[in-house]
Amino acid sequence: MKFEQMTLPNGLSIVGEINPNVQSVAFGFFVRVGSRDETDEVSGVSHFLEHMVFKGTENYTPMDVNRIFDEVGAKYNASTSEEVTLFYAAVLPEYLPQTFELVSSILYPSLRTDDFDMEKNVILEEIGMYEDMPAFSAYEKLMQTHFAGHPLSRSILGTVESITALTADQMRDYHKSNYLSGNITLAIAGNIDWSTVVELAEKHCAHWPSGMTDRPTQEAIPAGGLAVLTKGSSIQEHVAQMTPAPTSQSDMRFAADILSVIVGDDANSRLYWELIEPGHAEAAELSYNEYDGSGAYMTFLTCHPDDVEKNMAVMARIFEEVNKNGVTSEELEQAKNKVASRIVLRSERPMGRLSSLGSNWVYRKEYRSVEDDLNTLQSLTLDDIDALLKAYPLGHTTTVAIGPRESLILNS
Repeated sequence: MKFEQMTLPNGLSIVGEINPNVQSVAFGFFVRVGSRDETDEVSGVSHFLEHMVFKGTENYTPMDVNRIFDEVGAKYNASTSEEVTLFYAAVLPEYLPQTFELVSSILYPSLRTDDFDMEKNVILEEIGMYEDMPAFSAYEKLMQTHFAGHPLSRSILGTVESITALTADQMRDYHKSNYLSGNITLAIAGNIDWSTVVELAEKHCAHWPSGMTDRPTQEAIPAGGLAVLTKGSSIQEHVAQMTPAPTSQSDMRFAADILSVIVGDDANSRLYWELIEPGHAEAAELSYNEYDGSGAYMTFLTCHPDDVEKNMAVMARIFEEVNKNGVTSEELEQAKNKVASRIVLRSERPMGRLSSLGSNWVYRKEYRSVEDDLNTLQSLTLDDIDALLKAYPLGHTTTVAIGPRESLILNS
């Protein structure tokens, strides 16, 4: 695989990992804008705008968009997070020109008022659907509570109130201010000639408006706290917790990722053997979430309401043991093997490489090959884990519970 990179005069970054040994090509436009870049007045506009992109342009109707994707057999979609809105497609190489033209065109949609008013109902229904999912509600409330006063606290979906009040003109202004070439990275992976990529980008993207927006990236300092949301219809209690972890720019992010596998992976981790395998809980996991300038460990527990305190005490004990004594060499080696397999298996498809390729460039302006990731993984030592735990120990700074319980007693 060969890495290529260039920047168009308007500021659009283009990165590619060319691999002639695969049979497909995947590309995506990573727009560095998400819920953290919004204001209270337009909360949820980034996600709403993601929907509106597929409503077409002056040259493409919504039906045209769906028809063309279907005609070329593309696997396509979009997603919005706190920090990035991504539009991507995976196709056979011979269909790249047609698919590229379509995706690059709809990135600057017409944003017709009639389409906006119709799609608003879809967004409101989506908010209602997710509010009925305890796990999602717990995550939303956890982010809001843990990052209170920080841009990361903003909801990706927005609220019923903010979406209802949002106007088409506000969305047009938001798109005009944020969909600038300097805010966008085009990443492409797979079986394609680099000169073709450059030609397509120059043809379809060179006219995009230049410029980029500034994003404050001060590290969050959470005050923490407890929030209990009573949901009588829920049979189980869902408890989500967060505590600070390395930022997306920190070299300790690799150790944090491997630590989350050792302590809280969904199989063969410490939480698994103490809570899942004995049947004390349905879910008990620890993940590492990296953000622009901030980071967080997040734990998630699902169990019978009567068992919450007991299970949380087990989790707290495991965290305390890890903070004090670290992990074993056997655990580290096993986790390395598990993560290495995931890296390699994911890399066998261009779609699997696209996320890594684009994210590394958006956050750090760096290219990391599969070999780079594997070498970094294998170089991790117990000393790295110990240094991580001294800087960012496991814990539960912020706790959110959703279920039939009306209150929760936290272990000190």
